[in-house]
Amino acid sequence: MGKLAWRIAIIVIVLAGALYSILTRPVNLGLDLQGGTQITLQANPTEEVTTITPEVLVGLEAVVQQRIDGLGVAEALIQRSGEDRLFVQLPGVDDPERAIEILGDTAQLEFRQQRIDTQLFLNELGQPTAGDDPDAVFERVGLTGAQLNNAFPQAPFQAGATWQVAIEFDSDGAERFAELTRNIAGTGRTIGIFLDDTLISAPVVGAEFARLGITGGNAVISGNFDAETAADLAIKLQAGALPVPVEVIENRTVGATLGEKSIRQSLYAGIGGLVLTLIYMLVYYRIPGLMADIALLVYATSTFALFQLLGVTLTLPGIAGFILSIGIAVDANVLIFERTREELRGGNSLYKSVEEGFGRALSSIVDSNITTLIACGVLFWLGTGLVKGFAVTLAIGILVSFFTAITCTRTFLLILLSSKSLRRPEIFGVTPELAK
Repeated sequence: MGKLAWRIAIIVIVLAGALYSILTRPVNLGLDLQGGTQITLQANPTEEVTTITPEVLVGLEAVVQQRIDGLGVAEALIQRSGEDRLFVQLPGVDDPERAIEILGDTAQLEFRQQRIDTQLFLNELGQPTAGDDPDAVFERVGLTGAQLNNAFPQAPFQAGATWQVAIEFDSDGAERFAELTRNIAGTGRTIGIFLDDTLISAPVVGAEFARLGITGGNAVISGNFDAETAADLAIKLQAGALPVPVEVIENRTVGATLGEKSIRQSLYAGIGGLVLTLIYMLVYYRIPGLMADIALLVYATSTFALFQLLGVTLTLPGIAGFILSIGIAVDANVLIFERTREELRGGNSLYKSVEEGFGRALSSIVDSNITTLIACGVLFWLGTGLVKGFAVTLAIGILVSFFTAITCTRTFLLILLSSKSLRRPEIFGVTPELAK
């Protein structure tokens, strides 16, 4: 198989894969296109943290971001508002109460040791309670959620059992946990597992652990969890405790009506711009313009498929970046064709003019793409959620446009030149009398 045949095969495979991806994968839409939840969090000072400084707000933002990642929300937006607030957008979240509970819970986990000669009581749900004064029943041993490496929900192993949360301590936490379990093993006393100073579980340690305790740094938290509550607790524990308590001062659910209208208008704009571009290339560059149009369709299909494969969340700015990248893709073809025309006017053969046209245009295309990619990198680094979406879609479009301009357009033109009847300068709009 010749080099040209290999190029054609690669283009066909890429196009087939792109079409398959578009037809089988869903499109991730941002808050402005699909609706979701907007939450404003107010950070409140405590006795330990008397002032909400920028550093405290940065720490709060980091924990909230980790909890959002645990929820699996794509393209969430977190912005600092003023000196003590965070503005959070969660696209596609239709259960704001659950989101508020996860984002706003301080999630202070602590393991305590039941004191000698104390007694636990059961509440109306049959769960253990330490009474009015937990410190009178349980002694603090310095083992908290700060010493966790990981936390994840664990399904029940038998029918009728409830979900649990498995936890993994770091080396310091593993030593403290082994010491704690060794001290109470076989005594009938319990480990008090507290979440935000509320006793959620009080397991007993068997006598077989009296010599070494439970080693390895692994444990499970039981507390009448179901799948959702176990997952929520694991998210909060893994992300860590909030540095300061927060209060939800605003909660808004954004509908998708505006999103549907925006999608429709954006599609009209994108399709309209693409059609006008295709017509211009066809009229001005004639048959080579037709080859560029085909390459442009391959570009648009491949780029959109990449958005789906990479999980890019489309927002209105993101769609704008995609439309802008179409113009950049056309610009590369214009450079190639103009350089080819110059070669034809200089007296070169059509085949040599095409090769020289690509060679001379390559440096300009590379320079243009690199400078635009640098701008995309700066926008992604310094920008917020929507600006980052614009930068990502534009950068992906630029990379794909380079492939289609250099590979697809060149391959299609070589196919064109394989026909003797089409090896004429007129196909590039250069009349014989203008060619030397």
